[in-house]
Amino acid sequence: MPYVNIKITNEHVTPEKKAELIKGVTQLLVDVLDKNPETTVVVIDEVDTDNWGIGGQSVTQRRHLGK
Repeated sequence: MPYVNIKITNEHVTPEKKAELIKGVTQLLVDVLDKNPETTVVVIDEVDTDNWGIGGQSVTQRRHLGK
């Protein structure tokens, strides 16, 4: 049973886009690894930009600085 965890910042990702991600990742596992889609689990975690750091700065800070 494959388990895929996708982590994204919580910036305007619609339910429709999340459904696309889940469907696409599931299909990728079917196509590449011949996995059963009925037992494939995909979880999307949305992380606040204050809690996601890159290069010593939070994403919130980087967005503010235009990076």
